[in-house]
Amino acid sequence: MKYRYLGNSGLLVSRLSLGGGTFDDKIGPDASYELMVKAFESGINFFDNAEAYGLGQCETNMGHAIKKGIENGAWTREDLVITTKIFFGSKAVTGPNDQGLNRKHIVEGIKASLKRLQLDYVDVLLCHRPDATTPIEETVRAMNFVINQGWALYWGTSSWKSGDILEACEIADRLGLIRPVTEQPEYNIFERSHVEFDYVNLYKKYKLGLTTWSPLANGILTGKYSQGIPENSRLAMDWLRDLVPDWEARAAKADQLKPIAEDLGYSLGQLAIAWAASNPNVSTVMLGASNTRQLEENLRANAIIDKITPEIKARIDDIVQFVPRVPENDAFATTRDRHL
Repeated sequence: MKYRYLGNSGLLVSRLSLGGGTFDDKIGPDASYELMVKAFESGINFFDNAEAYGLGQCETNMGHAIKKGIENGAWTREDLVITTKIFFGSKAVTGPNDQGLNRKHIVEGIKASLKRLQLDYVDVLLCHRPDATTPIEETVRAMNFVINQGWALYWGTSSWKSGDILEACEIADRLGLIRPVTEQPEYNIFERSHVEFDYVNLYKKYKLGLTTWSPLANGILTGKYSQGIPENSRLAMDWLRDLVPDWEARAAKADQLKPIAEDLGYSLGQLAIAWAASNPNVSTVMLGASNTRQLEENLRANAIIDKITPEIKARIDDIVQFVPRVPENDAFATTRDRHL
């Protein structure tokens, strides 16, 4: 496993990492531990989570795994880069200040996350979504307060537009505060608008880091949707399928990409993961897995990251014919307006 600096910081993170969104009641604390051990033994040091995942259960299970690993001598706290995200809250029904990026929720949220994770601090605290109802300066000051308290070492954003990240950086510079060092956007062969277009100036000006998610595009880039939607698959869930309205066209293109993967001697999913990690602006590509077999399969992509040549990328581009769109905030940015 090779490592990369997380943006304009001295923190080294594995170029493949493990997301904790699957660490819920379905797999439980013991399976969560097994996943973290397999990942760590493979060279992964970056583990991501969020207060909203499993309404806090994913943080609880990861906290159990971290503690068990320390007790068993599998790792030390210094070996791990742990991140979590604040915005949605961890309650099924939220009050007016249980969500968002206001100072109150950021402080209450990180304290609750640390308790679930059984940690004194996280390495990186991320704003899970933009909050159109809170001044960005309030968020910048609150994240710096968290860092000053020793509850986080760095901070960043997730699914923010470049203009909002730029404003946060400019506010931090004006006030002599710490800028966000990383952004966590969706990035895969089918979705590139943020990473390859919207953030370009931020790489040049601030050396913005990226911890990207969904390299397999909700599983479409595994090729398993070629014959329709299998039972118990991600797209079998109505709410998720509604978020991917063009899934059939994407599935057809995924089939056309398979010969490229076969030429390399790897699966389509492994090609997709390696493609995302081959972008020099990406600090780490987060993998999702529900069992160690699935994780091992995805980790094989590490062997071909450096083999994704410009020629291979051109073959992919010829098939996908990606057209960038102007990024917009989703409805969550104004979720607290329902209390007005």
